[in-house]
Amino acid sequence: MGMGDNALRRYIFASDFDQTLTFNDSGYVLAELVGISTDEFERKAKGMARINLVQQGAELAYLLLHDPEFKAKVRKEHLYEVGKRIRLKDNIPLLYQILESGIDGHVFEFFVLSAAPVEVIHSALEGIVPKDHIFGTEFLYKPTGEIDTIVRATAGYGKVAVLNQLLEEHVAGPDHVIYTGDGSSDIHVMLHVNARDGLTIAVSESPHVSQIAKRTVLSTSALAVLAPILEEVAGWERFRIRGFFEANGMLIQEWERVRTDWLTVRPATIEPEEAPSVPAERGDKVHIVPSGT
Repeated sequence: MGMGDNALRRYIFASDFDQTLTFNDSGYVLAELVGISTDEFERKAKGMARINLVQQGAELAYLLLHDPEFKAKVRKEHLYEVGKRIRLKDNIPLLYQILESGIDGHVFEFFVLSAAPVEVIHSALEGIVPKDHIFGTEFLYKPTGEIDTIVRATAGYGKVAVLNQLLEEHVAGPDHVIYTGDGSSDIHVMLHVNARDGLTIAVSESPHVSQIAKRTVLSTSALAVLAPILEEVAGWERFRIRGFFEANGMLIQEWERVRTDWLTVRPATIEPEEAPSVPAERGDKVHIVPSGT
C-alpha cells in the first residue's frame, strides 16, 4: 500500500466526553463533591443556557470562573477526583484498542473533544486514551489550586477549531472524520462534519443531535459506535459486524433498528410556522455483552 492509499484510509474518530463516554455529567459530580446541591448547579447552568450567556457546553467553565460559590470551593485537585468518581461506559479500552489497531485496512486516530475540564478527562481516561489525544477546557491556576483564568474552552465552535487543527496535523481529508456526541454542545461540530461529508453519530435520543446526526446508536457500551462505523465506512453487512464483535470477545445480544418520530402537537389555532413538526429519525439500539456470558 502506497502513501496515497494510507492517506485515503486514515480517519479521525472524535468523541465528546460527558454522557457520550460516561453515564453522568462531570458538572453534577463536581457539585456533589464540593457540597453544592445538584439542583442549584442545574438551576445556574440552565439559566445561562436560556439567556445564551456562554457557548453551549461551557456552562461549567463559566461557573468555575465567575460563580462565587464554585470559585470558593473548587480547586484543581477536585477536578482530578471527579474523573475518578465519574462512571464510564463499558468497553472504552477495547474501543480504543480496536480503532488504534485498524479495521480492514482503515486506520482510526481516537481523540476526545469536550467542554469538560481537561483534568477531569485525563483522570477518568488515565491509561486508556493518551493525554495528547484529549482536548478539554483548560485553566491556569493560582498556587493555592484555585482557578485563575481560562486558556481554552472546547465547547460549541471551539470543537470545530480543534477538529480543523487535527485535520491539518494528521493529514486526513475532511470526509474522513467520525464524530460522536450526545447533546446541544455537539451541534456546531456535527453540522460542520456533515457539511464536509464526514460521519456523525448521536448516542442519545435528544432531538438536538438526533435530528442532525447521520446515525443514532443507543447502548450502555462504548463499543456500539462501531456498528455504524463498520457499516458506513467499511461497508460491512450485519452478519460480518456480529462476527467481528465475537472475534473480539463480545456478543451483540440485541440489535434493534427503529425509527423515532419527534412530534410537537399544539392546538390548530396556532399559526403553522409556530408549530413545527420534527422529521423521523433512524436509530440503532444495541445491547453488547461479553461472549462468555
